[in-house]
Amino acid sequence: MSCASKTCIAAIFTVFVSAQDFSEVKFDKLAQAYRFPEGPAWSKEGYLLFSDIPSDRILKWVPGHDIEVFRTDAHGPSGNAFDSEGRLYTCETRAGRVTRTDKKGKIEVLAEKWEGKRFNAPSHIAVGKNGNAYFTDPAFGAQQDRRELDFYGVYHIPPKGPVTLVAKPTGRPNGIALSPNGRTLYVANSDERNVRAYDVDKNGDTSGERVLIPKIDGVPGGIGVDEKGNLYIAAKGVAVYSAEGKPIHVIEMRDAVSDCAFGESDYKSLIITARGVVYRARLDGKGAN
Repeated sequence: MSCASKTCIAAIFTVFVSAQDFSEVKFDKLAQAYRFPEGPAWSKEGYLLFSDIPSDRILKWVPGHDIEVFRTDAHGPSGNAFDSEGRLYTCETRAGRVTRTDKKGKIEVLAEKWEGKRFNAPSHIAVGKNGNAYFTDPAFGAQQDRRELDFYGVYHIPPKGPVTLVAKPTGRPNGIALSPNGRTLYVANSDERNVRAYDVDKNGDTSGERVLIPKIDGVPGGIGVDEKGNLYIAAKGVAVYSAEGKPIHVIEMRDAVSDCAFGESDYKSLIITARGVVYRARLDGKGAN
């Protein structure tokens, strides 16, 4: 089910890039034989967490060691993120809520209802350096049958005060990320196959909704961001776009990709969750941290 880094299986995928970029990227398999990995998130304490939704677990990888179980009975965990204090935020699809876990393991529910109705199935979450958090609330498959809300939403959890609604898109919002300076929020829409951008002010409030990237090839899921503001979108492979929405390159992969994030001590590893597998690629550029 897992492998130590020294025994990881190398796999090479072709990368179509512009002249100044790589000609190929080499991947290691960090873990395999999982059912549906999602939500990779790197802790500055030196480890990676990712969810396996069907098995109801969050898994942990420390470089040089085997994969271990971080949490069981995790209420259908999907997206994960760490804040500047090292606290873990998790979208729990089955419980319809977002939780935060402190360094001592205490779990706090941050969001579970909107206007008295339970959220659909929170999917992905992004947390800014100032403590503002944003999550998407779509519904896929059987989740549609138990919905209490009649819309899909994007929400803001401020450091203090109630949860607010950012947007009610027609299609299902999925991946979400912030720019390195925290001034732009990005939301992938799996039905519309685009990425929308929102301006974020000093209070964390959003405005200026616009389609930044239209007509994405494949169904967009999670989003990673590097230190230059480039977007890495899990779709048909991993599509890389500039902060202005211009295509840079596409990392083609054999497996259906669900999410991606940067990690390891130098933030030069791109971690990709795919169908049953978690990959790691070493890149020249660094992820935003």
